[in-house]
Amino acid sequence: MIQRRLEAAFLLLATCCFTGGVTRSAIAERALQDAAKAQAPPQRAFFDGERSYEYLKAICALGNRMSGSVGMQKQQALMEQHFTQLGASVNYQRFEANNPLSGKPVPMANLMVTWHPETDRRLLLCAHYDTRPLPDRDRDPAARRHGIFLGANDGASGVALLMELGNHVKKLPLDYGIDFVFFDAEELVYSDGRREIGPYFIGSTEFAQRYAKRPPAHEYTAGVLFDMVADRRLNIHQERFSATWSNTRPLVKEIWATAARLGIREFIPRAKYEVRDDHLPLNRIAGIPVCDVIDFEYSDSRRLNWHTTGDSPENCSAESLGKVGRVVVEWLVTRSRN
Repeated sequence: MIQRRLEAAFLLLATCCFTGGVTRSAIAERALQDAAKAQAPPQRAFFDGERSYEYLKAICALGNRMSGSVGMQKQQALMEQHFTQLGASVNYQRFEANNPLSGKPVPMANLMVTWHPETDRRLLLCAHYDTRPLPDRDRDPAARRHGIFLGANDGASGVALLMELGNHVKKLPLDYGIDFVFFDAEELVYSDGRREIGPYFIGSTEFAQRYAKRPPAHEYTAGVLFDMVADRRLNIHQERFSATWSNTRPLVKEIWATAARLGIREFIPRAKYEVRDDHLPLNRIAGIPVCDVIDFEYSDSRRLNWHTTGDSPENCSAESLGKVGRVVVEWLVTRSRN
């Protein structure tokens, strides 16, 4: 059909050239343009890394956002308003867990954002949105005990990525629904330098247990967890669990192949780190095939900014968020065709 349109356009253009008709020449030129548009690939939504970075800075301006804190409540209000205005459905999965130091109950909530709720075949995109209570790996002893941990990369980056993606979800040609889930209490953990006090993955474990005990009508065919994706020196190796589990290995291959096709070399196609993260309970308890996209070198192999006061917006990058976002958008569209 496209070939026929082109042939017709060229024939019309040739006829106009021989007859010298200005009006018909203009018509022929428009016919050529229409034919070119017909054979051009569909335009992708433009993932705006700069806007994503502005979201990251706005989140960090709220301060520390550990579970149950005022900062967390402000973040929830910000995110609910953002996604509701974009036309998504926002709900909370509320629960309680004890503070590991005081033993007192802490109110918690996984924040869930639903796109295209009428679709039973769904994809899960997730991140944790809490921060560690303290920068307990900081080089300054006083900061380790009393400093403010902003969690720009380890906390805000996954949220900022999905906030920007939310601007584009309804425009993408997808044949499945998408849920964004933001997990609370990924690391409500304290450290005294010798040992860590408190369990990890409370929110994702709560989500996985509810999914397993009371399966919803929809099915998550796959999922991706985003963590620490805004480092200025971005290096995203394949996470070892994700790359070796039989049900997530195909996901890893798809995503890294997408990055290679786009020429984004920061996605390094080999496994390096075995990371204990929210994807573990999602796979082991809920049986949802979720892979982890994480840059575990922040900002180098010694992770100098990890769990320190150095995890701040100036050590994050709009360019990095943009590169990860471009891969995600292209992968989502490509997956819809298969």
